[in-house]
Amino acid sequence: MLNQKLKNHHIILASASPRRQAFFKGLGLDFEIRLKPIKEEYPPRLTHFEISNYLAQLKALPFKKELKPNDILITSDTIVWHNNQALGKPRNEDEAFSILKALSNTTHEVITSVCFTSSNYEKTIHNITKVSFKDLTDNEILYYIKNYKPFDKAGAYGIQDWIGQIGVTKIEGSYFNVMGLPVHAVYKTLNDMADAS
Repeated sequence: MLNQKLKNHHIILASASPRRQAFFKGLGLDFEIRLKPIKEEYPPRLTHFEISNYLAQLKALPFKKELKPNDILITSDTIVWHNNQALGKPRNEDEAFSILKALSNTTHEVITSVCFTSSNYEKTIHNITKVSFKDLTDNEILYYIKNYKPFDKAGAYGIQDWIGQIGVTKIEGSYFNVMGLPVHAVYKTLNDMADAS
């Protein structure tokens, strides 16, 4: 349905995430995956969704000069916000353990920003989901890190993994947002762009 509305557009997904790629396939969209390396750094003054918005927009910058009139580039970034700080991807097992220990028995926010860029247009949206964890034992955390190696995931966990199944006690908002893409909001934005063109 949406693919038909966007038949005159060429969608470029700038993400190596297999989860995000699967979501786009699930929407029935034809798209190209195009990747460019980027240093994911942001000014320290930024807070909350300003961080993920900034990073999603930053990921679009290297592509801007090469976009054709019918291209729609989609870039995104996910952070975990806890105790007034952003938790990114852990660099090693110790960092993953300390992040999960901090999230244990508390509620945090998962924020995903998505930037839609064309040759003459840019729009950034964000979505926030609240996730509560039970009191995770050290053994549960160590088992998860050893068997699932969550080093490519913000907040050191994937909600679709074992730890999400045994540890998440409550979720407020979009489940798919926690997996890395607010699919409902992406669908709506692409529909609106198709209607406006």
